[in-house]
Amino acid sequence: MLRGDVAAFKDKAMISRDLEALRPFATPRQAEFLDALAKFGSYRKAAKGIKSDSRRIVEAMGRLRRAAALRGVSPDHDMTKPCPDGFTVKGTSTLYDAAGNQAMQWVKTKTDDEARARIAREAYEAMADELPRLPPVAPPQLVSAQLATLYTITDAHVGALSWGKETGADWDLPIAERILTGCFESLAAGTPPSRVGIVAQLGDFLHSDGISPVTPTSGHVLDADGRFSKVVQVAVRILRRMVDLALMRHEKVLVLMAEGNHDISSSIWLRAMFAALYEREPRVEVIDSPLPYYAYQHGKTMLAWHHGHLRKNDQLPLLFAAQFPKLWGATTKRYVHTGHRHHVEEREHSGMTVIQHPTLTARDAYAARGGWIAERQATAITYHAEYGQVARNTVVPEMLAAA
Repeated sequence: MLRGDVAAFKDKAMISRDLEALRPFATPRQAEFLDALAKFGSYRKAAKGIKSDSRRIVEAMGRLRRAAALRGVSPDHDMTKPCPDGFTVKGTSTLYDAAGNQAMQWVKTKTDDEARARIAREAYEAMADELPRLPPVAPPQLVSAQLATLYTITDAHVGALSWGKETGADWDLPIAERILTGCFESLAAGTPPSRVGIVAQLGDFLHSDGISPVTPTSGHVLDADGRFSKVVQVAVRILRRMVDLALMRHEKVLVLMAEGNHDISSSIWLRAMFAALYEREPRVEVIDSPLPYYAYQHGKTMLAWHHGHLRKNDQLPLLFAAQFPKLWGATTKRYVHTGHRHHVEEREHSGMTVIQHPTLTARDAYAARGGWIAERQATAITYHAEYGQVARNTVVPEMLAAA
């Protein structure tokens, strides 16, 4: 690899041409190597000039050329047209004339999900700068410093439409708002006075991720209620009500807007929006992590979350141990909470208990026709800083009708 790469750069004019083409795609360290190559003219001289290793520079340039090629730039192969942000090159076809000169070139691109997520995140953060900030409110007077209560709301599918005659229960925007806020109020009223309250929106809060009612990855058509702008208004109103109720009940409120498979992009703007809304409220902390694995330390108790769409339950303990080794080592009671599958499952693994939560949402036609049946409920679990789980409070939608 070293000889081939050195040969590719043996001509200084070729180096200069590649520098200008590759620089927009370089990391800061790769840019330093590019500057050294331009100044000294060869890998060996460049490495000596900046007191580095020539093989390290070769490998870095190889990574840079591959990254640039994915964006449509590879001067050695006559690829000089970069594709826009949010896309990668799927393939190129070049037509050469009899003299070997390029006559035509076709560049085929595809969307780059990771880049699109980054662009969306930047746009949402910019829009959040314009949101009004909510003023702080007075904290509760009597709370237990050793307790943290976790409110888990998962797979709410706000915006879904379900016909009771087909699915067993109706579900639309007004029903979603009534049941989700009503059940959260009941949960909050029945929990111990904990210092910390955690509003864990565990993903798939929105049924679809944009104007078209389809799943974001597979494009499956969904039964949807209302325009997307209306869905967003209802969703934000529900979540604000939950956070405000938690502020009335707890001294500190931790807010999680987890990524789900139905709302990959929407989870980004939800995090940005709620971080901005409660920017002036020192008692609210929004977990701001683009990685869909989240963790929080409460004394010797570790609380972790993942929607469940990327890893199976039995894989999560080892993953969180590797992802958060310091937090894992500092705790003795560990719990990871998931959703996604719409039914209850709880199992103790080596060093961590995995709790899979059900949903309050009525099943849709797809689930009904597939024969999937699960109990609808939501649970608030209270954790002690030293002893782990010490209390549970569960609500079901039928309790609201009974009241």
